[in-house]
Amino acid sequence: MNNFEEIKSNWKKQPPVNVPQNGLEEVLKKVNGISGKQKITNIVLGVTVVVLVFFMIYVAGFKNKDVTIGLSIMIGVLIIRVLIELFSLKNLKQLAVILDVESFKTKLLKYYKSRITVHYVFTPILFISYVLGFILLLPSFKKHLSEGFYNYVVISSVPVLIGLCIFITMHIRKEIKQLKQLSKGL
Repeated sequence: MNNFEEIKSNWKKQPPVNVPQNGLEEVLKKVNGISGKQKITNIVLGVTVVVLVFFMIYVAGFKNKDVTIGLSIMIGVLIIRVLIELFSLKNLKQLAVILDVESFKTKLLKYYKSRITVHYVFTPILFISYVLGFILLLPSFKKHLSEGFYNYVVISSVPVLIGLCIFITMHIRKEIKQLKQLSKGL
């Protein structure tokens, strides 16, 4: 009889679960929003890969070792990122809303941790690798482009890369915020 009273006491001490009025719709809306953004990211990255491959073929980059290495790094980094996003989308789809709340929350937290790793470990490494691939192209650009156009490429690349870094950072923060809100709401 004493165990029953302990269980009853512990039950009463549990914090209340805050369930939003339209909880399922909110969860689905946020999960679909994250999924949609990942799909858009993959499309943009895929188009960039295609453009870089055509650029490599157009400039016969395979004849120049530095161009081949630089473009291969850039293309490889983008392909790795697409694969990471496809893997993340697969994991996101496994967050079945028909799961019980605890299972859903456990899977969501696992997904959240994986996205933290993607954003704070892999993304910087891939971004830096992409920039290094671009830097490897610069000697060839200097050799084959006019001095004015080469200077334009070098000078314009700095704000473009800074802008891209800021854009990526903003989207990472937004996604992490959405995932935090989603996991706190459960």
